[in-house]
Amino acid sequence: MIRKLHKLAQRLKSSLWMLVVPPTVWALHFLFSYVYAAVRCAKSGSAEVIVDIRTGIAVATVVALLLVVAFGYIAWAQSRVRGDLPPYQDSTDEDRLRFLAVSTLMLAGLSFVAILFTALPAFVFEDCR
Repeated sequence: MIRKLHKLAQRLKSSLWMLVVPPTVWALHFLFSYVYAAVRCAKSGSAEVIVDIRTGIAVATVVALLLVVAFGYIAWAQSRVRGDLPPYQDSTDEDRLRFLAVSTLMLAGLSFVAILFTALPAFVFEDCR
């Protein structure tokens, strides 16, 4: 099963869209989390306990993290294409694929941490104040 997933991930075509997806997922998660909390707190008042807000943000966080991990796994699998050793600076198709894959992998890691930090305030604060 894992080998099939790995081979499927390696066969996917790497492009700049793969590079953009993890930061976009983080940006959408950021937007959802803060707008959702702001709207819910504005409607219910400042002393409202934010248990239901936490639940919504937790679900959004899990979905966003799963998406980022999936694209990170695809990038990791694509960076393992056989060929020359680093540095990947030649103008070959394999080097371009590896460059995009390693860049996507790093952005996926950064986006993973950013999503965790975006969700952190919902789990630290007790109410809307």
